[in-house]
Amino acid sequence: MVSLHIATTTGEETILEEARVTAFKSNLRGELLCSDDEGYENARKVYNGMIDRHPCLIARCANVADVINAVNFARENKLLLAVRGGGHNGAGLGTCDDGLVIDLSRMKGIRIDPQARTVRVEGGCTLGDVDHATHAFGLAIPSGINSTTGVAGLTLGGGHGYLTRKYGLTIDNLLEADVVLADGSFVIANSQENEDLFWAIRGGGGNFGVVTSFLFQAHPVSTVYAGPTLWHLDRATELMQWYRDFITNAPEDLYGFFAFLKVPPGPPFPEHLHTKTMCGIIWCYAGAEEKVEEAFQPIRNFATPAFEHIGQIPYSALQSMFDPLMPTGMQWYWKGDFVNQLSDEAIALHVKHGSHLPTLLSTMHLYPIDGAANRVGKNDTAFSFRDAKWSMVMAGIDPDPANAEKITTWAKEYWSALHRYTCGGAYVNFMMEEGQERVQATYRDNYERLVAIKNKYDPTNLFHVNQNIKPTQQ
Repeated sequence: MVSLHIATTTGEETILEEARVTAFKSNLRGELLCSDDEGYENARKVYNGMIDRHPCLIARCANVADVINAVNFARENKLLLAVRGGGHNGAGLGTCDDGLVIDLSRMKGIRIDPQARTVRVEGGCTLGDVDHATHAFGLAIPSGINSTTGVAGLTLGGGHGYLTRKYGLTIDNLLEADVVLADGSFVIANSQENEDLFWAIRGGGGNFGVVTSFLFQAHPVSTVYAGPTLWHLDRATELMQWYRDFITNAPEDLYGFFAFLKVPPGPPFPEHLHTKTMCGIIWCYAGAEEKVEEAFQPIRNFATPAFEHIGQIPYSALQSMFDPLMPTGMQWYWKGDFVNQLSDEAIALHVKHGSHLPTLLSTMHLYPIDGAANRVGKNDTAFSFRDAKWSMVMAGIDPDPANAEKITTWAKEYWSALHRYTCGGAYVNFMMEEGQERVQATYRDNYERLVAIKNKYDPTNLFHVNQNIKPTQQ
């Protein structure tokens, strides 16, 4: 190893002497990777293949002590710092060019208390790691819809998925967190200790420190009644109009997100539908088995779908159902917004743009975030849009980098057409790097309180590779 040219928090480049790097490395139980080390190329990659960044150093932490050492090293040397959990962030905010990445992916400890129904989860876990552990106890944590998603990033942004209507957002089930702060200190944040920090990390992203573990309240969910129903595009307007009225009045045991999609060319889909652009709803019923038919009767009364694949399935299997379609390394560009109402005018625009998906995997999803999530006050956590009924995302996806511009243009144009019909802010986990105005629009009247907490816990903005809440002096 020789002295390294590395980026600083100010954007300037500095030379990091070999002796400092060697001392840092010797204090880690995990490994420290430089660009010429074996394993570096694989370690620097993130889920979104459109992100191609080259950190100077990657600290693959084995425990909390490693995280403390890495934070101290970054602060003392004024290094550009990014924190990576599962690496799923669409904008690539878990990595950086020429700086230091604190990589939590080896910190995968999970401990379940079946009596209290609590789950302690380390910061490197994915949803699949947690689902595997909790399912053995007949439990689940409300989270997302893809098992490869990182628990840390999902939670810090809010977290919504199949159980949101019944049990709330992921942050509504967070009991406490262990956090390493910018000064290298370790604190516990919950409703009794560091309450302001606990408030902020429930939706405020990674702005306030490195969360090394989360304690969640779990719920008795094992087998659900779930799967997709698909209709031809000529039913899209009618389906969206029916869906907007049905789902917000449906029992909270029932969840269903709307999608425009191209049918994957393989089982369980029949060959005559392969690659066909369709509209559909992916359902999840987590209520009493004897009430399944009652819950689905209005759906069956609406219209016979062109394809239906609904049945009993382990919740953990539902969570991983779409994983094979979305492996690491795809090109991704997404744009999102929160939505309160689906007017006929907005539906017409959805049908116009959703009918012209640019690639096989590109899609638009409308995720319901009402029910239990709406019963939390808009100022009770940093997540502000407690009145929203849906979280919307337009996701341009393709394996070929040559199609990056095409999928990006489609997502931007679709989003631009619908933005005036939305709440004006977005789920931070569905945002690319879109500027400070969009960040403020997402937190609304919680933003100034978040700035005050940022001033307290990270006044120099060490943690700024994120959807950044800038401290006052910045």
